[in-house]
This record gives sequence, structure tokens and C-alpha cells, in this order.
Amino acid sequence: MEMSLADPKGLVRESYAIEGIKASECRSIFLDWALSLKPGVETVEAIRVLLSHYGPDWPDHPMTAVLTSGLTAPAAPARRGGRAARMQHLDGN
Repeated sequence: MEMSLADPKGLVRESYAIEGIKASECRSIFLDWALSLKPGVETVEAIRVLLSHYGPDWPDHPMTAVLTSGLTAPAAPARRGGRAARMQHLDGN
């Protein structure tokens, strides 16, 4: 995958150029970046491209940590909401 597809607006590139950037700012940029990907671009593949490009030179940068976290699937929610939760409570389960 080309960098133009992996980082179409240059958001990740710019995050690495910001001196003293915080992890919270990197998470915000990551969200903007994810929303800017063109349809059909696989997010995980794009993250791998970005990590292979930036990670070796900036292993301790907060964006590297955010991108690395983006490779792991979110945990399944443990809480049930809505009617399912209320019915479970009424049944004593």
C-alpha cells in the first residue's frame, strides 16, 4: 500500500513532526485519520504501513504507541444494555 492511501491527509506524518505531542492528542489525530481513509482501504493494513515507515525511527513516540494499539481488536463488551439487561435482572440471572 502506498503512503498516499495509508495517510491521505498527512495527519500521521504531521503528528510525528509536532514536538512534545501528547498521547491524548495522538488519539484524537488517530480518530481523524481513521475517518479520512478512503472506502475500501483496510485500516489494519494502513496502520502496518505507517508503523513500518515511522516506527523504526520513532519507537518511543506516542503516535507509535497509538498506532500499535490500533492493531489490536477491541475487547467484546461485557455489559448488556436495553431490554436484554432488564430481562436478565428480572429472571434473577
